[in-house]
Amino acid sequence: MNEDRSTDKLAALLQRFKEQRGDGRADDAATADGEGPIPRRSAGAGLATEPVPASFAQRRLWLLDRLEPGSSAYNMPFPARLRGRLPVRALHRSLREVLRRHGSLRTTFGVRDRLPVQRVEAYAAERWPLPVVDLSRLPAERAERVAEALLDREANTPFDLEAGPVYRMRLLRLGAEHHVLLQTMHHIVSDGWSIGVCFRELARLLAAFAVGESSPLDEPPIQYTDFTLWQRERLEGELLEQQLAYWRERLAPPPGSREIPTLELPFDRPRPPVQSHRGGTVQAVFPAELAAGLRTLGRNHGASLFMVLLAAFDVLMQRYSGQTDIVVGTPTAGRERLEVEGLVGLFLNSLALRADLSGNPSFGELVRRVRTTALGAAAHQEVPFERLLEELQPERHLSHSPIFQVFFNMINLPDYRFDLPGLEVEILTPPTEGSKFDLTLYAEDAAQGLRLDLVYDADLFDRPRMEEMLRQYRRVLEQVVAEPERPVDELTLLTGDAQRVLPDPAAPLSDAWRG
Repeated sequence: MNEDRSTDKLAALLQRFKEQRGDGRADDAATADGEGPIPRRSAGAGLATEPVPASFAQRRLWLLDRLEPGSSAYNMPFPARLRGRLPVRALHRSLREVLRRHGSLRTTFGVRDRLPVQRVEAYAAERWPLPVVDLSRLPAERAERVAEALLDREANTPFDLEAGPVYRMRLLRLGAEHHVLLQTMHHIVSDGWSIGVCFRELARLLAAFAVGESSPLDEPPIQYTDFTLWQRERLEGELLEQQLAYWRERLAPPPGSREIPTLELPFDRPRPPVQSHRGGTVQAVFPAELAAGLRTLGRNHGASLFMVLLAAFDVLMQRYSGQTDIVVGTPTAGRERLEVEGLVGLFLNSLALRADLSGNPSFGELVRRVRTTALGAAAHQEVPFERLLEELQPERHLSHSPIFQVFFNMINLPDYRFDLPGLEVEILTPPTEGSKFDLTLYAEDAAQGLRLDLVYDADLFDRPRMEEMLRQYRRVLEQVVAEPERPVDELTLLTGDAQRVLPDPAAPLSDAWRG
């Protein structure tokens, strides 16, 4: 899991928003805003380019890397288990072709005028070997343990953004027809959507190369550096001012304050002066019947399931913190243009969704408020969060993220799974990740119900409190399905476990609860 496992629910909301205004099709990337296609300025997919300024999103990750050298917090591993007859040479050729096609994977980062720049190296096949670790002579159980250890080590080995590379690959052979492919990228050149691009291209290339055919893929229309230059030029003048004006108003500090207050959740330990990103995860599946009730609630209020779940999460945060001004971050894929849908690169953007729970509104009224906020954010999502921080200049702390400290992510990524003739592919779950925020709640509307993953900062919270938080979230959802117009202050967080052990969600955990 990662915060970049981006939903594009907000893109769908933007589509609806534009249709309601009569602006035409939101998904026609080349014409929706009256502009032509993004111009190509790079020489070619496999060729080097002159240094180009890092994108706004890359600048923030570059700065974080400078502040925390040697950190693996922004590694993106995506391992896969391969069972069957694997044509290793064809696999290696396929991986190299993906590298050739996407200059972002051959990018390193230098400094010009104290700001980061992208340097795309020319493609050279000899620079990209596929190391093979042969574990096939080990007993099966021992081989699996070694493979897990190697996967964990690979996922946590930091990248050197200046020297490169920012992409690594390795193949583990556990048997004649059993392999594990390890691939890892740094987030500065990738996002969750990009992983899907890599897997889809790899599958098509391997199917072709295994039988001696040439690549079936068209060349990418542009490269990430082309998008970077286009974005910087686009976000100038009237458009930038229009977008920034919206966010200045939405994120204005309350009267008497210089900035939006930090969300003060009850921690099990004091917040350390520097965030370590040490994380933990708890999981739950809520019944399909509950998910159906929530969808019906949303339809009755002109809202999506995303909006309903976010409103309930806002209630949970309000009850834990005692604050009525709640800001939650959420991702958007940032791929509104057709030209970038098939590119590997960091397009992900974060939006700050501010909820007003003052006045004890009914839950239905809160959903309507959240809907208005989400639609407005979707219509003004072009401003990169990093550019917004430059504009708002919030006080920075190494202990927590600015603007929002909790994140909500409704998973809506393309399915990575694929199979090839004679080869079964299983996408593996990477090792437990760190936490970039105090809390991140992932929600997925699956066939068996609502799948939830709550990633938490393990420096702040103990696992039992997080397990109880998910139970309390379910308790809130059950109540709002039964009584959508119930005032939010009347919603109880009291579960059977909480009544026995933790009647006050803001109280310290008792010795009995700690076990």
